[in-house]
Amino acid sequence: MKATIKPAVIAALLATSALSVLAQPAGPGPAPEGAPGMQRPDPEHHERMRERMKEHMARRAAELKAKLKLGPEQEGAWNAYVGAMKPAATPPPMPKREDIAKLSTPEGLDKMRDMRKQRDAEFDRRDAATRSFYGALNVDQRKIFDEQTLRPMHEGREGAGPR
Repeated sequence: MKATIKPAVIAALLATSALSVLAQPAGPGPAPEGAPGMQRPDPEHHERMRERMKEHMARRAAELKAKLKLGPEQEGAWNAYVGAMKPAATPPPMPKREDIAKLSTPEGLDKMRDMRKQRDAEFDRRDAATRSFYGALNVDQRKIFDEQTLRPMHEGREGAGPR
């Protein structure tokens, strides 16, 4: 008799937890046409964001360089690394939803594959620059580089706890 009670209790717990998930509110429905968030950001906003990102990257690069205490013989490798990490002056244009909607499924998949290839090529370029710079560092500098570049994105930020 004990053998049948345990599975029944487990099944009841699973059913109860499943019902509690289903009972959660569905969240907001789709936003009405023209509602905030449904539009592409205006170009001025986008440009301000790009400028803030550039400033942030420059600040992080300066902090990293100071911590690494690079020698004069490492300056060329550093400059090549920092140059490779800069985003493209003009990012590739994002396709418009209307244009994507006009494509057939195979054409849409081809478009997504092309965009993925562009992203992968950019990643490969940065990967090669990082490896080249890393090769120019001594053991102590590599340890610092690893600590500074492989940390989680939100670590060390105020209010950013585990998610």
